[in-house]
Parts: sequence; C-alpha cells; structure tokens
Amino acid sequence: MTQTPLCEMRDISISFGGIKAVDHVSIDLHPGEVVGLLGHNGAGKSTLIKCLSGAYQADHGDIYINGEKVQITNTRDARAQNIETIYQTLALADNLDAASNLFLGRELVTPLGFVDDSKMESEARKIMARLNPNFRKFNVPVSALSGGQRQSVAIARAVYFNAKILIMDEPTAALGPHETQMVAELIQELKAQGLGIFLIEHDIHNVMKLCDRAVVMKNGRRVGTVNVNEVTDDDILGMIIMGKKPASAI
Repeated sequence: MTQTPLCEMRDISISFGGIKAVDHVSIDLHPGEVVGLLGHNGAGKSTLIKCLSGAYQADHGDIYINGEKVQITNTRDARAQNIETIYQTLALADNLDAASNLFLGRELVTPLGFVDDSKMESEARKIMARLNPNFRKFNVPVSALSGGQRQSVAIARAVYFNAKILIMDEPTAALGPHETQMVAELIQELKAQGLGIFLIEHDIHNVMKLCDRAVVMKNGRRVGTVNVNEVTDDDILGMIIMGKKPASAI
C-alpha cells in the first residue's frame, strides 16, 4: 500500500499582477524525507513554498496534510498544521541568548506570571542535547555564535514546537565547510526523527548530498521530480537551465 504523504500540494497556481509565478505545480513530501526545490531566481520555488508557510495564498489548488485537505491562509494556520519555516535570515534576536530565542514570543512563565528563565534554559538544554550535543553556549547572545550554531538554535525552536514539516531556505548559504557539515548532521537527525523537510536550494551539490528527491522549477512550472540517487549533477543542471527532463524524472 502506498504511504500517505505527510504533505501534498496539488495543482497550485498563484499570480502577481497578471504574471503567473506558479503555474499548476504539484509536489509531495513523506515523513523522514528531504525534498530539494531548485531553479533560477524567479523560477517560482520560493513562491510555491510560501503558499505552504502561509506567507501567500494560492489562487488555485489544494494542500493536504496527512491526507486531509487543509486551509492555510496565514502563518498561524501553518503552525497549527505543525509547519515551521527557517528563513535564511533565521529571525533570531541577536541580543538574546539561545533559550530566549527558542521561546521568543512563546515564553514560559511561572505560576505568578513572570518569565521563567531557568525553565526555558532547562528546556533549551534538553532539545539541544537531542539535536546538537556539542552545543555549549547557552549563556551568551546569539550574535556571538557561529553560523552553524545559529542554525542549531533556529532548528531547535522549530522542533521544540512540534514541527512535522520543516521548510529550510538555503540553510548552508554563507557557511564554511565545518559549519555546513554541522547543518548536514542536523538535517540527518531531523530525518531520523521522522520530520519531512522542504529544502530550497541553489547549490546542486548540497541537494545531491542532503536530499532524497529533487523538484526542479522553471518559469513557474515544475520541470520534473527525480530521486537524487538516480541522476547526476549534470542531469539536474540540464533541468534547471534547459528544462530538460532525464528519463527517470516524473
């Protein structure tokens, strides 16, 4: 029996000022899977995924979570469906420490209504022990953290609040090799915990390394979907530049 996708976007279209940014695109995602979205700037990949995160509303098409049709009209709706987004900017408050960022806007409070800093730090240490056991800098502003450590904080925030579907926008952009490897290990850990991840990427090498499947978009349309272990870098490059589908693509 075919497994029900964790998330399915069917026949999504959205236009801005008469220009079709996404043109009848369908994609899906299964638990414990990483699906990469590739394409030139303006290909439609970010616009498509923003319909899932609640930043945009599609003009046409449906979204299904665990086989159930859902309405996502804003980011609150997305979070209610356990969808969390980690943007390139990470949306961290530089002057606050890891725990304060983890609970930013969702602070834990004591019975008297005061912010419970010790409880938040304890919870931050627990989630970090699961995701990045080498993380030690709990009492410094996140501005003092490396790029990979900052990604750890942003990912921990999503996972702590029960994300089942994670949208990651170029998570290794501007990171060095060591930091990139740290993020790759985090993604593997999230996969092992059964999360599904949409990875918006420009770097084909990262897609080949991190993803199970890749979806290529061009001019608002889906060129095709491939299993990364069945194609080469050149196959994917051909899809991006020329819109040419390899034989194994669907």
